[in-house]
Formats: sequence, structure tokens, C-alpha cells
Amino acid sequence: MSDRLLIRGGTVIDGNGADPLQADVLIEGDNIVSVRATDIGQVDARHDTEQVVGHGSSSRGVEPTVIDATGCTVMPGLIDAHVHATFGEPMSNDELFFHRDHTLAALICAQNLPKMLRAGVTSIMDPDTLFRMGPSIRDAVEAGITPGPRIATGVTALLTSVGGTAGRLIPDSGSVAYAVVVSTIDEMVTETRRQIKEGADWIKIHATGSIPTHRGELQVWTFNEMRAVCDTAHGLGVPVTAHCRNASSTLDAARAGVDLILHASYFDEAGLEAVIESGAALCPTFTFLANLCDHGDKVGAATNMIDIFRGEIEATASMMHRAHAAGVPILCGSESGFVLTPYGEWHAREMGVLVEEIGLTPLEAIRCATEHGAIAMKRQGALGRVAEGYLADVLVVDGDPSRDVAILCDRSRLLHVISRGRTVDLAPVPERSLVPGERVGMWATEPLRWSEVNS
Repeated sequence: MSDRLLIRGGTVIDGNGADPLQADVLIEGDNIVSVRATDIGQVDARHDTEQVVGHGSSSRGVEPTVIDATGCTVMPGLIDAHVHATFGEPMSNDELFFHRDHTLAALICAQNLPKMLRAGVTSIMDPDTLFRMGPSIRDAVEAGITPGPRIATGVTALLTSVGGTAGRLIPDSGSVAYAVVVSTIDEMVTETRRQIKEGADWIKIHATGSIPTHRGELQVWTFNEMRAVCDTAHGLGVPVTAHCRNASSTLDAARAGVDLILHASYFDEAGLEAVIESGAALCPTFTFLANLCDHGDKVGAATNMIDIFRGEIEATASMMHRAHAAGVPILCGSESGFVLTPYGEWHAREMGVLVEEIGLTPLEAIRCATEHGAIAMKRQGALGRVAEGYLADVLVVDGDPSRDVAILCDRSRLLHVISRGRTVDLAPVPERSLVPGERVGMWATEPLRWSEVNS
């Protein structure tokens, strides 16, 4: 089979927010070598023609494999900047923390990675992984041991003893599941160095957490603690991301030097100014919240958080709109890996939420899931666009996402997924059975009272 691929006759969405262009796309190996416009009138209307129309090929004597994309859209592969690839879709924190082992988690991860490719996700950023396995999973994919998207990864999340979203399940010291507890600045610096030695692409701080006496999440890291981690990581050439679900944490994270702020829930004017000044990017990750609010009742999810989550989306969206207008890069993240965001199902929904809640145009939202997503992969200028010189992750879509991004959620619309210059087998990943003890069953959802039975 030729390592040259010609996608002919499609409407190309570059990924940089520009209007679509009729063009042929030539791929050699893992590189896009030419995007040649087929409608001269459209080329003349653009200011960056030379970037869109490539010239030359190093393998002209080899006939390429041709994909006829007439009537279809050609666009960059999706970059999901917030995925938990090793979690295995737990139904609860108890299940995630106490019903996984190292080997099983790795095997289940290997089965789930191809699901993301089949959904058009050609790159993911996984900020924290079970049992510190992120770098090994990334390297196994790159070595061809198991198929999957390109991966940028953290090792494990840094938490203080106050905890994170798992509350009292987090121990006062030591490690559990995806978390390591650090209680002093010396411990934070040591753990940051250890993770970088293990191969971390990112360091993750869990800047907010839940405690029983407080509604919502509160900041559980100080500015100085976050600054120490950022200074240490940056000194070794590694960026930092932080889970921030209140206003003060977003402000302090930006001031401390965090490069990518996840959620940024309820951030305010001061936080926005700090983000703009620092150059940080934002990944709101609304999909998990939106799925619970809109569809949780269909799968028996607890609905007591619906009003809180809807309020979180609404309060955060208005500031995200202002951040976007100020030029802050917004990235798309689905938080896939939980029972409400299973792998291969909801990765494209974040774009729809950005259109509906923030007011982005479809092309702007697509840019968040492609060119801006390259920030999470640490490959700006090389990934996330259909342009000459970029890596060859490309989708051929039946329909026009520049008018309706929701079609990217429909797997039947993905006619071709090209990852690293090769077409992906889109046949469904075989279903599997549950491993004994993998799921935690409940006896009931409420007490069985004598009076209710005999009333």
C-alpha cells in the first residue's frame, strides 16, 4: 500500500477558523505535503493563499491512494484536551479508587483507546492516570503495541490532604488511584521532579476540592504552593495544568504560572485579567456537566446536582465568552472516562456547548477542538490543522460541520479517519464482558421502610 494519500474534491476546514475552501489534500507518511485549492476564485479571496496551496512532493513517482471526498468536508482530527483514558468508565469514586488493579486498568485502557480513534479523536491529553501508567500507555501507542490517538499525558494528580472531588476517599498522605497527596512545598517540588523523571508531559494540580461542610468546591492549594510547582516544572521544560472549580483558584493558578486551566468555574473579572496577562489557556470541560443535566435521568444518574451544574455552566460561559473575545485560547475537553462520558461517545459535544452557551460560531468551536487543542499536545504549529507541513490527522465527514458541529457526534457521518497518515478501521470495537468485581452494585437507592410497604 502506498504511503501517499490524496483526498480529492472535498471542502477543507483548515482548523484555524478561516472559511472552508475547496481543495485537494496530499499526504505522505505522517505529513500533509500539499493543500491545493481547486476553486481559484476562493483562493484569490484569501489573504494566506501561500499557506493553503502547497507545492511539490518528494515522491511524485508513487501513485497515491485516492479518497473521493466530493460533497464532503475534510478537516483536522479532533483533539480532546481533557480525557481520563485509564479510568475505565467508573460509576462512582468508590469503584474508581478501590475496584481497579494495575494490570486490569492497563488492559481495559488498551481496549478503549481505539474507540476514541473511531470517533474522530486523533489526539488526547490525559492529565492524570491510574497507577502512574500514563507515560507507559503513551509510549506503547507510539510504538504500535496498541492502536490509539496521539497522547500527551500526566502521571498522577497532585492533591493536598484536604482532597479533591473524591472528598474523604483521599488519604491524608500517600497515593491512591490517580492521586498523590503532597503536604509541604518540599514534597510538591520532589513529586513534580519525580513525575518529570517518569516521563510526564504535564504536571497536574488539583487546586480545588470538596469537603462536607462546604457547598461546591473550595481552593485547597495556596498561591505559593502552586507557584512552587510551576517554577519547578517550567525549569525542567514541562507545563502545568490545574483543576480549578471556583474563582479564587483560577486567579491564583494564572498568577502562579499554570499553563492550562481546567474548568475555570465561576471565574471573575480579576481571574480573567490574570489569565490574559499570564497567557494561560482555558479548557472549560462542560460536557460532563451538560450530560448529567440533559441526559442523566435516562441512565439513572443522581439528579440532585442538576441545578448546581446548570448554574456552573451559565456562570462560567459568560466569562468564557469574554476570554475568547480577548484572544484567550479555549480548548475542548470532554472528561471522557466516566460512566456519563464513555469513550468514543461524547468527545465532539463540547463544541456544541461552546456554540450554544458561549456563543461561538461553529468554525470558532472547531478551532477550539483542533488548532487550539495542539496546545494540550505541546505541538503548536505542527498539529491541529489541514495545512502544508502539519501532521496527517484528518477527518472526512459526510456533511458540513461549519454549519452544524453536532454532526461530528454522529459516528455514521465519519467516512474516513486518518491518523498518522493512515486510515483507521472504523468497524466497531468488539464488546466485552465485565470482569468480576469491576462494578459496584447497590442494594437499593433508598431505605426500604416497613411503613412504605404496609401503608
